Amino acid sequence: MSLGNIFLVGPMGAGKSTIGRQLAKALHRKFYDSDKVIEKRTGVSISWIFEMEGESGFRDRESKAIDELTDLKKVVVATGGGAVLSEQNRQWLKTRGQVIYLSASAEQLYRRTARDKKRPLLQNTDRRKQIENLLSIRDPLYRDVADIIVKTGEQSVQHTVNEVIRKLKELDKKSETHENATG
Repeated sequence: MSLGNIFLVGPMGAGKSTIGRQLAKALHRKFYDSDKVIEKRTGVSISWIFEMEGESGFRDRESKAIDELTDLKKVVVATGGGAVLSEQNRQWLKTRGQVIYLSASAEQLYRRTARDKKRPLLQNTDRRKQIENLLSIRDPLYRDVADIIVKTGEQSVQHTVNEVIRKLKELDKKSETHENATG
């Protein structure tokens, strides 16, 4: 498989970090989680950044991280759920690698994030409604930037990783066939 970078997009709770780590291991690549990179650089949590700098301060930091991470070679990168809100981030993702949208239903996301107290955008009284609102805004952006869409549903992590690899191979074959036909 000759694919370059692989970028995972999708809502919080879709499994980007978990699947990304396993995917990187299976493909013998380095794995980066953009949120973890930001936390490591700043020495503070994403929640703290949101609290002290607001969402726009966090988004600025996120864009810097996305620019740097997407410029690396042969990596798997899990992006934050809101990374696609920036047109510039979407451009970097689209032009610097293959983008996989890990999708899940609002109900699945609600269950997966139910005990998570670290997600600043879900620290609201009606988490379910907030998840639905975020999805309604972001789903079209995830779809727009994605080369591949994989539902994370109720399958195991390994099943999802295998599905991603299968779809990447199909995409790689299509691009080779297209290059041979046009070149």
